[in-house]
Amino acid sequence: MPATMKAVQISRAKGNFEVVERPVPQPARNQVRIKVEACGICHSDALVKEGLWPGIQYPRVPGHEIAGRIDGLGADVVLWKPGQRVGVGWHGGHCFICDYCRRGDFINCDNEKITALSFDGGYAEYMVAPAEAVAAIPENLPAPDAAPLLCAGITVFNAMRNAGARSGDTVAVQGIGGLGHLGIQYARRMGFRTIAIGRGGDKAPLAEKLGAHQYIDTANSDPVKELKKLGGANLILATAPDSKSMSVLVNGLARNGKLLVVGASPEPLNINPLQYISGRITVQGWASGTAKDSEETMQFSALGGVRPMIEKYPLEKAAEAYDQMISGRARFRVVLTMN
Repeated sequence: MPATMKAVQISRAKGNFEVVERPVPQPARNQVRIKVEACGICHSDALVKEGLWPGIQYPRVPGHEIAGRIDGLGADVVLWKPGQRVGVGWHGGHCFICDYCRRGDFINCDNEKITALSFDGGYAEYMVAPAEAVAAIPENLPAPDAAPLLCAGITVFNAMRNAGARSGDTVAVQGIGGLGHLGIQYARRMGFRTIAIGRGGDKAPLAEKLGAHQYIDTANSDPVKELKKLGGANLILATAPDSKSMSVLVNGLARNGKLLVVGASPEPLNINPLQYISGRITVQGWASGTAKDSEETMQFSALGGVRPMIEKYPLEKAAEAYDQMISGRARFRVVLTMN
């Protein structure tokens, strides 16, 4: 075991990425140490980079899409063993004692830990995490493919499987980006009539390749009219962080339909009470899931052949990789690899 490791840290809000040598962290009670093999770069990493999360302590190592192997165990860890393939996502642990935890609703824990915000993340060769935040990775899922599934993947998969839609229902996926390209794949494999919504005719071949039964180009057609021709969407998965586009699509819902929001936008949705009442529609947000949800996301992905489209960079080029992601040039997820 080496005494030091290579890591990429942010020393202050709006600071630069710094490649540094740090001591290899030691797992405390109920923690595991993971030798990181891959770490996805997510738009939420901007919370660390820009200092947008209240109370974050610096220096901080970003990264909450972590795939690797168990390398060390703290006291009282009984579920995990050295060498196991595991990952850690956004949900970094829970308190077990608040009202939500006592109901088993761990993702809404009053004292929830967030990976890379509450503790150092995966832009490093090693990291430690609470044992309850760890998810097993299927053996036939490579680490660079598994990493984005621990945030982008679980977000869309877990949201859709809990949305109440049934096989055969019409599900529209708004946006063909980091979330949307996975959402289309999951929707098709869940047995939904899958409609992809994007801007530009050039995206049609990709939408079809990902599994969409039909592509709606908002640059050349009215998406609401096109959805109405299909009888309306039972579910619209809104992945592109554009509140105006989300709001417009509400009129394309079938009666009792649901707009399921996973793309984070700071702007308000513009939906009036009559729209809610006349179609008895629902608008719901969804965020990530627990480690068990991550496991089931990866198991479903391995069985169904769902894979993220990724661009790989070495750890030392984290700044370049982040810029590729934050600029929107990436197609579609960026992953740091350690070897």
